[in-house]
Amino acid sequence: MNTKLILALSAAVLLGACASGKSADVYTRDQVRQVQTFKVGVIESVRAVRIEGTQSQIGTTAGAVVGGIAGSGASQGKTGEIASVLGSVVGGMLGAATEEAYTREDALEIAIKLEDGSHISVVQAKSISGETFAVGDKVRVIESAGVTRVSH
Repeated sequence: MNTKLILALSAAVLLGACASGKSADVYTRDQVRQVQTFKVGVIESVRAVRIEGTQSQIGTTAGAVVGGIAGSGASQGKTGEIASVLGSVVGGMLGAATEEAYTREDALEIAIKLEDGSHISVVQAKSISGETFAVGDKVRVIESAGVTRVSH
């Protein structure tokens, strides 16, 4: 198998590992079997928003490595060295942009009037199970260890 192909596939796997769910139906391992409290309220508004993607060094590094290797194969000598450096820079930029785009999520900003009369707003990724929210829906606002989610 070609070295360039192996590196490209490795970069894709690393970027995939960066993705994590932020919808109400995704729990981390640390959140399992923990006490959660909830409040009840009614949705006052729902607005589509976007959660920006991650911007770690993984995408940049993977892109720089792949770009550097691809650039170094362009030619020999001084020209090959220059192509390798340019390939690394361009690859790093493309890797960072790819990581951000790949980990970006569509989300909802849900404004809720709680039973005690107070108002809150929660942003969460759209549900993987297809759960939808509409104005007037009665919902639970579930809280545990600094994480809040909204569900019916």
